[in-house]
Amino acid sequence: MKIAGSYSFKNGEKVISKRYSKLLDEVTRVIKLVDAPQHKSKISKEKTMPGRQLFSPRSINKSFKTEFAKLDWNPVRVACQYSDEHNSSDYETRLASRGAFREMDFVKEKLGVEVQFGKYAFMVYNVCAKMTIFHNLGHIDFGIEIVPVKAFAEEMSTGVSYFEQFIWDLEHRG
Repeated sequence: MKIAGSYSFKNGEKVISKRYSKLLDEVTRVIKLVDAPQHKSKISKEKTMPGRQLFSPRSINKSFKTEFAKLDWNPVRVACQYSDEHNSSDYETRLASRGAFREMDFVKEKLGVEVQFGKYAFMVYNVCAKMTIFHNLGHIDFGIEIVPVKAFAEEMSTGVSYFEQFIWDLEHRG
């Protein structure tokens, strides 16, 4: 794969380039090692594109996982303990929190990386919620979100998030 675009949110790219230059080089290397054509293996069952060969997000994610693991980037998982404070008395939160967790795809030296080739809501959640949560819990200081550009996303199932869409949203959210 190639890096088709870059967007710095809250001056993050400048800080990451300076503070984590070695790790940024590793992220760049991993992206380049993921061979996109190899992952065009999904046959669409969608009404709008039946039988069309598409890129497989699962296959792409697996490749990212393999390459990041080779460089000692690891997922970080935190257990969720939900409170009963806001529930009615007949609802047991302890059952809802059993096995609940949040996970960041890859973390190394307090730099987090999320790879998102899925639906739009997950991309927004990664940056606007998950990275903030993992920062507040002390697991990361900064984060990088890897997403496809629109031209690449059009070769995937419908509803996949893309870079240009996310930039627009970040710049207009206030």
